[in-house]
Amino acid sequence: MSYYQPGILATPVPPQARHMFFALESAEALPAALDNLAQLVDGKSAVVGFGESLVKALHAEVEGLRAFPALTGVGVDNPSTQHALWCWLHGVDRGELLNRSNAIEAALAPALRLVQMNETFRHQTGHDLTGYEDGTENPHDEAAVAAALLGEGAEGLVGGSFAAIQQWQHDLKGFHAMPPHEKDNIMGRRLIDNEEIDDAPISAHVKRTAQESFAPEAFVVRRSMPWIEGDRAGLMFLAFGFSLDAFEAQLRRMSGLEDGITDGLYRISRPITGGYYWCPPLKDGHLDLRALRVG
Repeated sequence: MSYYQPGILATPVPPQARHMFFALESAEALPAALDNLAQLVDGKSAVVGFGESLVKALHAEVEGLRAFPALTGVGVDNPSTQHALWCWLHGVDRGELLNRSNAIEAALAPALRLVQMNETFRHQTGHDLTGYEDGTENPHDEAAVAAALLGEGAEGLVGGSFAAIQQWQHDLKGFHAMPPHEKDNIMGRRLIDNEEIDDAPISAHVKRTAQESFAPEAFVVRRSMPWIEGDRAGLMFLAFGFSLDAFEAQLRRMSGLEDGITDGLYRISRPITGGYYWCPPLKDGHLDLRALRVG
């Protein structure tokens, strides 16, 4: 599988990153804007994903792509803030990311307008701001390829991936005021050694999202990173899959829609955004936009 955007599977997560979200302003200007974008994006230092509304504006269709559902669970809400285009910039220098994001914003005008931007960073060796390691159960190597990338289908689709993104805002003061055993029971792992707790409550996050416990199994590749904006902070959750079904199955169980039990994570965090995007493969080192009837 050599024709995917390599930033999707590259590990570890980058030291610094930017999530850029764009709204569609002019469908007529889209082909030129996407041609400009293809010249700036290598799929490694910048991963690009398209929302359903942009695909429809091009009179195209990507099977399996849909808008993020505004999912109401048992006492919890998962909002939808779906946008037309998403770009995930990777780097090591915030100033360099600023310059690159400005170049992408200019290249996409007047077809697309930047409506949201979030800076994220790697904490410790890949930890959430709660202190717990993120993505422990990620598949690796061939299993990661199988989970994240479309392995068969039409030209312009093979090597593509679906991205699910949610910005979660944490109550870190409330969380850190809890005794250690209560924190561990929310997560389902011990902070001191990252070991899974066998007798953790059924509401523990690890138990709610155990990928092998779904039918069919719900494996995704997580590339989440923390964010801080003033006195607000949390996790920009990002998962890649060969379809959106695995992520959605996990989210429905977390929200209590499977058995009435909500994930303990909602006690200390809430999602404030939600979007689905299709990340096209590469062709000759550039975005392969044939499925969008562009290029």
